[in-house]
Amino acid sequence: MISNIFFILLLIVAVVLSGLICRADFRRRIIPDVYLFPLLLIGLVITNFYPWPITPGDGAIAAILGYVITAIIGYVFEKIKPGKTAPIGMGDIKLIAVVGIWLGTTGLATSLIVACIAGLIWGIFKKQKFIPFAPFLIFGGILSLITMMFLI
Repeated sequence: MISNIFFILLLIVAVVLSGLICRADFRRRIIPDVYLFPLLLIGLVITNFYPWPITPGDGAIAAILGYVITAIIGYVFEKIKPGKTAPIGMGDIKLIAVVGIWLGTTGLATSLIVACIAGLIWGIFKKQKFIPFAPFLIFGGILSLITMMFLI
């Protein structure tokens, strides 16, 4: 009983933190670590101690691979055009690691595809050079989680 209440409270806090991340990225184009690290810890607790479709090992592999691959991509693009703003920020890279903890390798790949397509559509319609990636990644993560919970 208490375990279920704690699980629900953790999910509520995760939803609130996700909303704060989206708002911060829309308003200031920055994702504060004060929202990211608690979301990471909640993901670790949930995947380790509660029934979740992702194993802790798969989540850790996805987080590490997501972080390293996107950091390399950001570094390469920054070196191609020196003096220009990097196409992906470190907050986005850390958020990809957090999504990897929550969703594992398959869920991370699905959420990144959805986020990139949704962000591309948003950028075309709004005619913006820079788009906030966090809301699209969180949206893709939610869709990926729903897909994994009900279809797998």
